[in-house]
Amino acid sequence: MSSKTRSPILPSYNPNISSPSRGSGSSSPSPGISEPMKRSGSGGSGSRHGHDGQNYFDNGYVNSNAEKGQNLYEQAKQKVEIIPNLPEEKTKKSGLSPALIIPIWIALSSAVILYNKYLYSNLNYPYPIFITSYHLGCAALGTRVLRVTTNLMNGLDKVEMTRELYLKSILPIGVLFSGSLILSNTAYLTLSVSFIQMLKAFTPVAILLISAIFKLQVLTSRLVMIVLLISTGCALAAYGELHFEMFGFLCQVSAVAFESSRLVMIQILLQGLKMDPLCSLHYYAPVCAIINACFLPFTEGLVPFREYLRIGPLIMISNAAVAFGLNVAAVFLIGAAGGLVLTLAGVFKDILLISSSVIFFGSPITSVQIFGYSLALGGMVAYKTASK
Repeated sequence: MSSKTRSPILPSYNPNISSPSRGSGSSSPSPGISEPMKRSGSGGSGSRHGHDGQNYFDNGYVNSNAEKGQNLYEQAKQKVEIIPNLPEEKTKKSGLSPALIIPIWIALSSAVILYNKYLYSNLNYPYPIFITSYHLGCAALGTRVLRVTTNLMNGLDKVEMTRELYLKSILPIGVLFSGSLILSNTAYLTLSVSFIQMLKAFTPVAILLISAIFKLQVLTSRLVMIVLLISTGCALAAYGELHFEMFGFLCQVSAVAFESSRLVMIQILLQGLKMDPLCSLHYYAPVCAIINACFLPFTEGLVPFREYLRIGPLIMISNAAVAFGLNVAAVFLIGAAGGLVLTLAGVFKDILLISSSVIFFGSPITSVQIFGYSLALGGMVAYKTASK
C-alpha cells in the first residue's frame, strides 16, 4: 500500500486501496462493505474469515494510521454531536411514590378541614376571616422561606411576572380566592362537615356552566347528562339534611361559585402560564391575606387577637402548619399521580371526611343523603373522564 494514500477514519471501501486476497492474488473488497464486516458475515468458514482478518490487520493498514485516525475522530467529535441510536428512556419523576404521597395528601387535606371545624365549634373560636388571613399570612412567609432554603420553588424561575400581569391577572384571581376561602370557612360555623362536602360535589357543574358562558366549553349531550346527575345528587343531599341552615347553605353555594369562577379565570387570564400550587400560593397568599385583613375591622374586630392567647400558640401554629403542609404535599401529588388517580383519591378523601364528621362530631346523615351523594360522586368521576 502506498504511504501517500490517505486512509479513512474507519476501514471501509476505497478503490485506491487493495487488501490481501483469500488466496494468492489480490482483489478489492466489495463496495461499501468493510473487511471486518465481511468477517462477521455469512459465507465461507469461520477459520477462513479469521485468517483474512488477521492478514488485514497484519497489513498495517489500521496500525499505521491509528494515531492519525484518532486525531481526526477527536476533531470531528468537537464539531458534531454524536447521539447514539438507543431506545428512549422515560424521564423519572422526582419526588415520592404515589403509594406514599397520596395517603399523606388525603390525611393533610382531611386534617385541615377537621382541625378548622374543631377550632370553630369545640374550642369556640368562630372567627373564619381571621383564620383565613392568618393561614395566608403564614403561607406567604412559608413560601418565601422555601424559596431561600429549598428547590421546591424553582418553578418561579420559569414565570415571567410583570406588574401588568400581576394587576390584571393575579389580583382579580386573588380576590376570587379570598372570597372563596372566607365564605367556605364561614359555612363551617353552621353546617356540618358532611353536608358541606356533599355540596362541594356541585363544583364541576358550576365550572361547566361558567365555562359555557365564556364559550370555553361546549355543552355536549354527555356533559348535560353529567350536570343533571350531579345536580340531582346534590339536591337530594340538601333535601335529606336534618339540620339545614339557610345562611350556611348560601355561604357554601357562594363559595362554590367563587371557587369555580377562580378556576375558570385562571384558564382565561393565565393561559400558558403553568404554576404548581406552591408557586401560585407564593403570588396569591400576600394579596389574599391583605384583602381578608381589610374585612377584619368591620366583621370580627380585635376579638380574635385576644382569644388567640386563650387558644394558645401551639394549636394556632400547628393549625397553620397543617394548612401549609397540604400545599407542599399537593406539589408532590401532581408530579406523582395521573388525573384519574387524583380524582379517585379526592372521592376517597370526601368519603373519609363524611365518615369522620359522623364519628367525631356526631353529624347525622340520612339514607337520602347517601343516595344523593353517591349520584353526585358518580357524576364527578364521569366528568373527570369526559374532560380528558
